[in-house]
Amino acid sequence: MENNAPVLYKFSGAGNDFVIADGRDKDVAELRKVDVIGKLCREYSTDGLMILDYCPAGSDFSMEFFNPDGSGGMMCGNGGRCIVAFADMLGIRPSEGISYRFTAPDGLHVATILDKVPGKWTVRLKMIDVKGVTPMKGGYFLNTGTRHFVKFVDEDVDTIDVDSLGRAFRHDEAFAPEGANVNFVQEVPDGLRIRTFEKGVEGETLACGTGITASAIAAYKHGIKGRKEAPGRFVYDLQCHRGDWLSVAFSPECDSFSDVFLTGPAEIVSI
Repeated sequence: MENNAPVLYKFSGAGNDFVIADGRDKDVAELRKVDVIGKLCREYSTDGLMILDYCPAGSDFSMEFFNPDGSGGMMCGNGGRCIVAFADMLGIRPSEGISYRFTAPDGLHVATILDKVPGKWTVRLKMIDVKGVTPMKGGYFLNTGTRHFVKFVDEDVDTIDVDSLGRAFRHDEAFAPEGANVNFVQEVPDGLRIRTFEKGVEGETLACGTGITASAIAAYKHGIKGRKEAPGRFVYDLQCHRGDWLSVAFSPECDSFSDVFLTGPAEIVSI
């Protein structure tokens, strides 16, 4: 593998950090091993590892995502924005129009780079449609490409013991056997503030894209008003724990949410 090993890069999506490798024409089998994933995430101090690779016709590339514990098979919203920025950095261009099309564990995604300066991009990423938001445990359960539990709090979200409370909900039998990521959300004058406990990381991360998306949709179900982008379409602004603001737009209809878009930053940290 040494002569054909991929170069590793570190990217950040609003404080959610990832090791990313270009797997095209490279030997990346070693990177998929659980112990190697954990070792790299520790060495690079990241919340996950991603591999960009070739994809069947109809997409520009594929995205593989792994948590530090080696688990995979789920979408990562911040990771999705970062891998689009990575594709742009590698010189990959959208095959159709101005938007990238890439496959992830939860299906096909479309993403557009809205702005970029050296080392930093703003990416608008289409997430999967969401069907079904279940009120339970004093909050809401839904799947935005990853399973999430969202709980709204009246107190300052910075005072929440995210590690202990998040771990309790993450392992609650109601979410067994897969478990769920846990989001604590506070309504503030400018929008929503959010902190997230992520399974697979087994601790708090500075941001979670699928959690931000889930929290915006849960806010709509909770009766919190977002901005109207167009008739029947709403936008929510959310601040993650690092301080970055991201936005989520969607069109609700009964218990379904379509044309869901997550917009936020992606930046390269190191090579």
